[in-house]
Amino acid sequence: MKRIIKATATVGGMTMISRILGFVRDVVIARYFGASMGADAFFVAFKIPNFFRRLFAEGAFSQAFVPVLAEAKEKRGHAAVKHLVNAISFRLGGILLLLTAFGVFGSSLWMMVFAPGFMDQPEKFNLASDMLAITFPYLLLISLVAFSSAIMNTYNQFAVPAFTPVFLNLVLITFAIWVAPLMDIPIMALAWGVLVAGVVQLLFHLPFLYKLDLLPHPTREKDEGVDDVKRLMLPALFGVSVAQINLLVDTILASFLVTGSVSWLYYSDRLMEFPLGVFGVALATVVLPGLSKKAANENWQGFQEDIDSALRLVLIIGLPATLGLLLLAEPLITTLFFYGAFTAHDATMSSMSLMAYSFGLLGFILVKILAPAFYARKDMKTPVKVAVVALVTNTVLNLIFIGPFAHVGLAAATTISAFVNAGLLYWYLQKQQVFTPMQGWGKLIVQILIANAVLVGFLLSLSPAVELWHGYDVWMRMGWLFGLVIGSIVLYGLVLVMLGLNPRKLVNKSS
Repeated sequence: MKRIIKATATVGGMTMISRILGFVRDVVIARYFGASMGADAFFVAFKIPNFFRRLFAEGAFSQAFVPVLAEAKEKRGHAAVKHLVNAISFRLGGILLLLTAFGVFGSSLWMMVFAPGFMDQPEKFNLASDMLAITFPYLLLISLVAFSSAIMNTYNQFAVPAFTPVFLNLVLITFAIWVAPLMDIPIMALAWGVLVAGVVQLLFHLPFLYKLDLLPHPTREKDEGVDDVKRLMLPALFGVSVAQINLLVDTILASFLVTGSVSWLYYSDRLMEFPLGVFGVALATVVLPGLSKKAANENWQGFQEDIDSALRLVLIIGLPATLGLLLLAEPLITTLFFYGAFTAHDATMSSMSLMAYSFGLLGFILVKILAPAFYARKDMKTPVKVAVVALVTNTVLNLIFIGPFAHVGLAAATTISAFVNAGLLYWYLQKQQVFTPMQGWGKLIVQILIANAVLVGFLLSLSPAVELWHGYDVWMRMGWLFGLVIGSIVLYGLVLVMLGLNPRKLVNKSS
């Protein structure tokens, strides 16, 4: 547990810096571009390469590559690891080049697939297609960054990969404020900013790979690990990325709704992604290499302890984060985005979808923790079965909910499918006798429920009415929000300690 908490804190801390800057970035974009036609077009043009990046690089590829790399590191030595990295980089780079070329020259075709609702609005469709041609090379650059991150994570160097997204946010802020006014179509500056950010992020990684003596030298030579990665990657391609597919389905359907719907979902998703990234993704990043190492060494007791420790952390941190997002949805949206071109109506619409997304936060985090328990054992088939069920659930619920609830229905469908995914993964882990909860869960659940009840009472009694939030100036909003968030965290922690949850015992528990 101690190793997991320390590593998660490192990744979470770096990720928090990035996410805070990400909020600054989104505040800037909301202030200058609001939920306009141009903003809708950019968010789709940015989402498409990001979707493929999460699908191929951070998703299927990383989940297939890390266990194979960990096994080579544990059993075959550094020379074998270098050969594997070189062989993989040649094949990965070639695939990415072809896909990027198709994306740049076929941007209109991609837009027809991913935002068909834009076709009825030629100006928006053409603008989005032009921006996609600029942003699509980001897929190549950031996928190579993800490849580098997987290598560093395997060597327990988590800080650099977690810090890297800071550069994307800094570049986009710079382009939105200073480059956009110089362009005939200001929103196009954001597309160019995405491309420049990809170059900067990749260059940042190279010295650290060189220090590990793992800077890739692409080779066509075969490696036994390449076949393992290919065999594991195909099912993982679908299994690990169901959440991204669900979110993309939301975007496709939202393109048929009123202008602003894509932006409302984007802003609410960004807020939901904050705790998911700072904690959920950070914990998953730390857990997979550890589980892969224990699976390679057939240390199944340690394997179970790691899963148990991760699940306890999920409940301790994930549940209050869920309740905080739910109860502070409109104050958060208002404080961060209700300026300039972003209207009160936009704030209300975004907060409604944020509330729907917030219910699914625990489900999203659980999927990121439970899925690696299968990938670390090179079991890709089970997550695929589960992902199919979750994806079908999401699609059916989208079609049911979109009529009466519009963009909020899309967020709700994604939330429900996340819990379907997590529940089935957990059921299969127990069915396969891979994981059995250890002692102490009953007491822990009671402690957490009481502490969260106190937290809810605190927020409901002290949070000002929505109308007051809209009337406050920026400093008043920030002061109230900061006080509520910090007060909730301190109160929640104190109640847990008073109920007998000993942080030292939690940290010192063996993993």
